[in-house]
Amino acid sequence: MSGHSKWATTKHKKAIIDSRRAKSFAKLIKNIEVAAKIGGADLNGNPTLVDAVQKAKKTSVPNDNIDRAIKRGAGLTGDAVDYQTIMYEGYGPGGLALLIECLTDNRNRAAAEVRTAMSRNGGTMADPGSVAYNFARKGVISITKTDAVTEDDILLAVLDAGAEEVIDQGGGFEVVTDPSQLTAARAALTEAGIEYDEAEAEFVASVQIEADAETARKLFRLVDAMDELDDVQNVYTNVSLTPEVRAALDDDEE
Repeated sequence: MSGHSKWATTKHKKAIIDSRRAKSFAKLIKNIEVAAKIGGADLNGNPTLVDAVQKAKKTSVPNDNIDRAIKRGAGLTGDAVDYQTIMYEGYGPGGLALLIECLTDNRNRAAAEVRTAMSRNGGTMADPGSVAYNFARKGVISITKTDAVTEDDILLAVLDAGAEEVIDQGGGFEVVTDPSQLTAARAALTEAGIEYDEAEAEFVASVQIEADAETARKLFRLVDAMDELDDVQNVYTNVSLTPEVRAALDDDEE
C-alpha cells in the first residue's frame, strides 16, 4: 500500500458484507450525481462522469441506479443535488497523517461523526493546514498486475501522455499524473489495450512514513471506521508499508 492509497483500494480490507455493500453503493451513486451536476449528463463530454460510472459498474451497482443518478445529478428529474466537499485533517497511530474527504449535505453531521470515529479508534483531529500541506492533488490510475502487462508496457503507453511516474505496488501498478493529464493518460492506456481498474484524482503524500505491522493494523482499524461513515468518500494517509509488513497483513486475511 502506498502512502496515498485509499482504504477502499487496499487489498487488506475486510470482505464486504451486505450492509457495507449498501454503503458503498450509496457513495458511488453520490459521486455520479456530483460528476453529472458539474459536467453534465453526456458521458462523451464528461470524463469525470465516465470514471464514476465505470467504478460503479465494477462494484455491480445496477444500471438503472446509475442512470437515475446521472439524470438526478444533471437536474433532469427536478430533484436538487446539493453536496459540499469538506476536508478534515488528523493523526492516526504512530503519528501517521490522515486526510479525510467528505461529501455531505449536512456539515454538522459529518464533522460530529468524523470526530467521534477518530476519538474512538485512537486518532486525533488536527488543525486545518497542519496535515494537508503534505498532500498534493494527483491523477492516479490503478492497474492490476498480470502476466500480459509489464511495467515497461505501461511506461511506453503513458510517458508521452504526461505521466509523472509508474509505481509498482506489489499486486499492481499505479500511474501518477498531474490532474490535468489524467484523461490523456487514461486514453493512452486504452489505446494501448491496457485495462485499468480506477482513474481518479487523489491526494498523494509527498513524504511517507514506514509503519510496523501493529501500527498498520491500528491505522487500518481507524480508517475502516471512517469508511463506515456515509459522508466519508475517501481517506488518504502517508503510511508506507515494507514487503514484510504487507506479508504480515496478508497473513491476517487468511
